[in-house]
Amino acid sequence: MARFFKPTKKTSFSKKHQEVQIERMDHHGAGIGYLNNKPVFVEGALADEKVLVQLTESKAKFAKANLIKILKPAEQRVEPFCPHYNECGGCNQQHLEREAQITNKERVLSQLMTKFAGQTLDLSPSITGEGLGYRRRARLSIHLEKQRGLVMGFRRKQSNQIVDVDHCPVLDDKLNALIPQLRSIFADFKQPATLGHLELVLGDAEPVAVIRHTKPLTGKDQARLKAFAEQAGVTLYLMPEANQLDRVVGEQPFYGEVGVKLPFLPSHFIQVNQAINARMVAQALEWLAPESTERVLDLFCGLGNFTLPLAKQSAHVVGVEGVQDMVDWAADNAKLNGLSNVEFYQANLEQELSQQPWASQQFDKILLDPARAGASGVVDQVSALGATRVLYVSCNPATLARDSQSLLEQGYTLTRLGMMDMFPHTSHLESMALFEK
Repeated sequence: MARFFKPTKKTSFSKKHQEVQIERMDHHGAGIGYLNNKPVFVEGALADEKVLVQLTESKAKFAKANLIKILKPAEQRVEPFCPHYNECGGCNQQHLEREAQITNKERVLSQLMTKFAGQTLDLSPSITGEGLGYRRRARLSIHLEKQRGLVMGFRRKQSNQIVDVDHCPVLDDKLNALIPQLRSIFADFKQPATLGHLELVLGDAEPVAVIRHTKPLTGKDQARLKAFAEQAGVTLYLMPEANQLDRVVGEQPFYGEVGVKLPFLPSHFIQVNQAINARMVAQALEWLAPESTERVLDLFCGLGNFTLPLAKQSAHVVGVEGVQDMVDWAADNAKLNGLSNVEFYQANLEQELSQQPWASQQFDKILLDPARAGASGVVDQVSALGATRVLYVSCNPATLARDSQSLLEQGYTLTRLGMMDMFPHTSHLESMALFEK
């Protein structure tokens, strides 16, 4: 019998302003209240607040709403310190007092691990740091508009439009100082519309600026950029193609933490909060406690952020990464630091690993540091590699909680859990979990 398509009837809902009592916050930092026994998620609302909202979406099991007015503010609500807060899509928790931000992140981590991993554990002391000037990396979009002229800054909340920014309070002062100077140079370019974005990165030696351009720069414009970079002590890269970096001024950038030196390219992933990263690596070494006779495996190793410090305390370390370019850089970084007891391999960590040359060997301890998607696939194979202690470093508590279930089923026990406030004034949190057999 022929079947005919029937369009799904859209559910209608009231757009009238309604009062909602916010009871708690979700792990993305949105407030949760209830209308007709249905949870309503309200971005910008805090627990214990009475607010006026307007529904924007209504599903069978939940709804979303815009915050219209705060009728009764929470005690922890504070005035955001950034003039762009209501527009910029960056920090989304400035309206919450800093200590309350940390407490909420700790609560989120504990609840997710209890709910999905089925294990309750008192958290270790959180790793926290400065709330301002902590970022050593930022990407500013550049666009030439008819009304505003050259606009340079960050994306608006849930929009492709750009918030014009001259100073970002959470960005390092050395990088902030470059924004108005480069803006002035860009405004005088012969073809400013060919500029795509400006990437700013802070290495240990000097700041780095990467300029993405879609057409060749004129000789005059390039000369102005070079003169500025030389005078300001900036390493300058031009990016004529998405995968091409041309260094025209300055030395190779690097950072040094926990006793090792790590050169990098501006396109490489490095942690944006240097102070927290250093303490995170130190804590990883303390919790994993590698011994001079042990073999250690570092999965999702990147440039060797954890691998090289581990190699200084272990008999042998193997680092595995999915991107060959990163593997090559990590191997070079090991040589630079005089470490001969470490090897690096490229592998797709979502696939079966038993045929990998390094996987046939047993390891005493394993460290995992995956991206937000987690370690699905490889985490199921951890027990077969023989490790008695596994350290999981996560930037997404939801995938950590999911992957923890697999480790628990393999016979491991969660013995330590801690939060790291890598991104103050945002809902993002890093966490570290130690599993032992």
